[in-house]
Amino acid sequence: MELSEIRQQIDQIDNEIIRLFLQRMHCSEEVARYKIQNGKAVFDPAREEAILQKVANLAGPDFAGAARLLYSSIMAVSRERQHQMMNSGKALRTLAATAPQELPTVQKVACPGVSGSFTHRAAMRLFPDSEPAFYTNFEDVFAAVANGTVDLGVVPVENSTAGSVNTVFDLILRHRFYIVGATSLHIHHHLCALPDSGPITDVVSHPQALAQCSNMIRQKGLTAHEYSNTAAAARMLSIEKPPHTAVLCPRRAAEEYGLTILEEDVQNVKNNCTRFIAISRTCCLPLHARKISLCFSIPHLPGSLNGVLSRFAMNGLNLTKVESRPIPGKTFEYDFYLDFTGNLHDAHTLNLIAALSDELPRFSFLGNYCEDEEMAET
Repeated sequence: MELSEIRQQIDQIDNEIIRLFLQRMHCSEEVARYKIQNGKAVFDPAREEAILQKVANLAGPDFAGAARLLYSSIMAVSRERQHQMMNSGKALRTLAATAPQELPTVQKVACPGVSGSFTHRAAMRLFPDSEPAFYTNFEDVFAAVANGTVDLGVVPVENSTAGSVNTVFDLILRHRFYIVGATSLHIHHHLCALPDSGPITDVVSHPQALAQCSNMIRQKGLTAHEYSNTAAAARMLSIEKPPHTAVLCPRRAAEEYGLTILEEDVQNVKNNCTRFIAISRTCCLPLHARKISLCFSIPHLPGSLNGVLSRFAMNGLNLTKVESRPIPGKTFEYDFYLDFTGNLHDAHTLNLIAALSDELPRFSFLGNYCEDEEMAET
């Protein structure tokens, strides 16, 4: 048989598959109407697993896995259509309709560390007219937002060299605050010391900074010591004056605390960037927001995560971040944090997130916000 004849057969089969797919979707719509009338939930995991097992058996050992994957996608599309017809996710739909589109005046912003830190710079870029309030660690920043001492908090979430700031993601998943803004900075770490420190044998900084400058530390044979914050390390050095000790910190911190820059740009990768987010107790949904964040856990079923993530691709949404963190008190159970491009005011995007909010355990919508497209220099 010629290739053209085989392809003609494939085209005919594809036409029949589409016809049957549309017929199946019409049946799914009838199921939705029945569920509306009888108060039944959209997601029936036992029914779906029975279908997946049946099609796997029909497909035989060579194609059982492929058949499960195909029908998982079909059922995901079917569920989403049913959710849309049943107006699922009412709480999220209400939030989308009623949340303010602009932040109220931001007077005080919590930052970890001290004046001159990278996070201080990010906070002033996001909220230039606000007053910074400095806290010792990330936990204290979240606590200040929780108790209303400040309007917002700004924290780092990931670095292009050292990866995610796991403590911050754990706090995001614990508090479930809204994210209302984000920005990224080019990060330049400088090796700094007091003029009379003598030969340098030790270096002090935040763990992320130490990781980002590990090559220099190893080449110079320095002993690394962790500190709460890069700028806080600079201030400590200026006050306590330990001998033979340098810090890794921003230029602004070195200038503010009277340190001499011994060596500039000592990070492993010159194009080193950190992303920062602003957290709030209340939601704000700008009309032109382009980044959405969610968190959730998933049922303990084969392919559950793939099934969730594939629905973003089906809706043309680009995932930019997937992070998993252990659920406290659970054994090998995880919360998942997602960032993706989209706008909640778009009907297709709202329908997807509303559907997921009804289906997934521990689901939280964390915000739809604007993010600076251009990274600022520190």
